[in-house]
Amino acid sequence: MGLLTWVRHLKKALRGLGGLAMVAMSLGSAAWAVEIPKDLLSQQAIVVQTEAGLLVGHLDRGIVVYAGVDYETILRAAEKEADVIVWDGGNNDLPFFQPDLHIVVVDPHRAGHEIAYHPGEANVRLADAIVINKVDTADLANIAKVRENLRGVNPTAILVEAASPIFMEDPAAIRGKRVLVVEDGPTLTHGEMAYGAGIVAAKRFGAAEIVDPRPYAVGSIRETFHKYPQTGPLLPAMGYGERQIQELEATINAVPCDLVLVATPIDLRRVVRTKHPMQRIRYELQEIGRPTLADVLDAHPAFRR
Repeated sequence: MGLLTWVRHLKKALRGLGGLAMVAMSLGSAAWAVEIPKDLLSQQAIVVQTEAGLLVGHLDRGIVVYAGVDYETILRAAEKEADVIVWDGGNNDLPFFQPDLHIVVVDPHRAGHEIAYHPGEANVRLADAIVINKVDTADLANIAKVRENLRGVNPTAILVEAASPIFMEDPAAIRGKRVLVVEDGPTLTHGEMAYGAGIVAAKRFGAAEIVDPRPYAVGSIRETFHKYPQTGPLLPAMGYGERQIQELEATINAVPCDLVLVATPIDLRRVVRTKHPMQRIRYELQEIGRPTLADVLDAHPAFRR
């Protein structure tokens, strides 16, 4: 699941427990704080560790964010503002403070990764609750494999199952079109996924063709495809500096397509200018059955008011 989706859902669950407040914590070269809109002040706050692209998504939804590299300073500042601090765990990082409740999200589209890589495997072993996401689109055998792996290394963890339904602005606009799909870069590269929500949306809503961007890639984008050959016919959103963003923009403009589907944590329309129309793809967390995250929180003494 994307980090944004579970944090948004957790925020709703905390509200259900009496409006507990949420603040966010992020990696970065400096520390800053962003004010909660006035209509959310009464709900109190949350603190989440997040990567730069995801940080914008939190801010768009009125979540307070503390970011930087001095975690001790950030944590102490966040404690003054929030009832609940959430470590968002970008790149599967272990939390930099000792949590009262350790929640981990696993992906059955990458069955086996939950015990194959550090620090993800360590997080699974430490978890109090584990969300098995995307059970609506993953292969049943892979879901079963993930369950078996989780029970093998952490038999006491509470398992929550969830789906990630897709939302977009105009699904009808995809039908019959040649589309370029832009997905989250790290998910496709070191995350080893060959597709994401954009590919799912293109197929579900009847795109005539998913245009392969590889022949049109320039600069570091072309090098990314060479380094990660498992990447499918879609474009990883790599943008770790102004030059790379320019190369991403040039690649998008070179692809002969009717529509660009943007399935990235940050809305690329804010940072690139293209000659093609662009449409944002996003997804949310939808729990399947019980227990839910609200059940997990409600049963934990630290969240009782």
